[in-house]
Amino acid sequence: MQRNGVLECSVCRSKVAVPSPRSVSRAYDKHRSKVSSKYRALNVLLVSGDCILVGLQPILVFMSKVDGKFQFSPISVNFLTEVAKVIFAIIMLIIQSRKQKVGEKPLLSLSTFVQAARNNVLLAVPALLYAINNYLKFIMQLYFNPATVKMLSNLKVLVIAVLLKIIMRRKFSIIQWEALALLLIGISVNQLRSIPAGTDAFGLPVTAIAYAYTLIFVTVPSFASVYNEYALKSQFDTSIYLQNLFLYGYGAIFNFLGILGTVIFQGPESFDILRGHSRATMFLICNNAAQGILSSFFFKYADTILKKYSSTVATIFTGLASAAFLGQPLTVNFLLGISIVFISMHQFFSPLAKVKDEKTAGKVELGDSENHRSSESSFVNMTAGAADDASHLSATDERKPLLPI
Repeated sequence: MQRNGVLECSVCRSKVAVPSPRSVSRAYDKHRSKVSSKYRALNVLLVSGDCILVGLQPILVFMSKVDGKFQFSPISVNFLTEVAKVIFAIIMLIIQSRKQKVGEKPLLSLSTFVQAARNNVLLAVPALLYAINNYLKFIMQLYFNPATVKMLSNLKVLVIAVLLKIIMRRKFSIIQWEALALLLIGISVNQLRSIPAGTDAFGLPVTAIAYAYTLIFVTVPSFASVYNEYALKSQFDTSIYLQNLFLYGYGAIFNFLGILGTVIFQGPESFDILRGHSRATMFLICNNAAQGILSSFFFKYADTILKKYSSTVATIFTGLASAAFLGQPLTVNFLLGISIVFISMHQFFSPLAKVKDEKTAGKVELGDSENHRSSESSFVNMTAGAADDASHLSATDERKPLLPI
C-alpha cells in the first residue's frame, strides 16, 4: 500500500521508500533469473492462451466485414468489450471476497475501493491509449490482410524495448538488440508488396494513410503497455481484479464518450450500439474481452516483452487460419518472414542473450540499512510477483495458488 511516498508491506507492515524506475528494472532482472518452475508454467499458459486469442482476433474482424466494410460502429464493439471485462472483474471480485480469511481487509468495502481508486488513478492513461488503439485495429483491417496486420503489430516489440530502457531503465544485451533487429527484418520481408498499387482512400494514396495509421498503431499501444505494466506492479498488493475494474471502467467511459462523439457528427441513429452486429461480432467481442483480461495478467505477473513476443507466435496461426477459412494465399514472403521472426524470438530469450549481472545489480536501495534485506524482498515481490522468494513469508505459502482466486 502506498501512502505519502512510502510503501507498506501488507504482510509484515514494513515501510520502504517508493522505488525509482531503475530500482524497478534491477528488481525485475534479479527476479527473472530466479523465477521458479511454477512461474515458468504460468508463463507457458499465458503465452498459449494469448497465441490463440490474438491469432483469432484479425480473422474475426475480417469476417465481420460486409463487402469490405463494417456495418457496425467499431467504437460500439470496443465499448461492449469493456463492459464485458468490467462484468468479469466484478464477478471475480465477489468470488475472491468470499474466500478471504478472517482479519483481512474486505475487498468490497467502500474504504478499500476508495483507497485503491486513488492509488490506481494512473490506469486512466493506458485506458485512454487502449481505446484509441482498439479503434485503429479496425482501421488497419481496411488496408492490410489479417496476417499482415499481425506482422505489423510485432513492430511494437522494438518500440516497447526502447520505452522500457528509457522509462524503466531495463537492460538488454547486444544479442537481444540484434534479435529485435531480426524481428524488423522478418516483418519487412512479409510486408513487401502487401498493399495494392494505385488504390486511393479519402482522396490520398492508400500507402500514405496506411503508413500513418501504422505509426500510430505501433507507438500508442506500446506506450500504453509499458505504462500499464508499471502502474499494475507499483500497486502489487492490490487485487488484480480490482485494478482491472478501474482499468476497464476507464476504458468503458472513454469509448462511451467516443459513441457520443459519433452521435454529434453522424446523428442520433448512431447511438444504437447494437446496429449492424452479427454472430461474428459477438465472437469478436468475447475474444477481445478475453484477450484484454489475459493481458493484465501478463503485465502484472510477467512482463510486456513476453506479452508482445507471444503475439508473434500467433502470426503463424493467423496466416494458416486466413488461408484455410478466408482463402488468403500463403506467400513465400510470409513464410520467410515467419521463419526470421521465430529465429529472432529464440535468440532474444536464449540464455546466452541474458545481460551479465553486475556485482551491485542485485542490491536495491529502498530504505534504512537495518531493513535493507526485508525491503529488497518486499520490492521484488511487488515488481515481479515473486512471492515465494520474500523473506517475511513462511514456507507454507508455497502451497498457495499462483494467482488470486
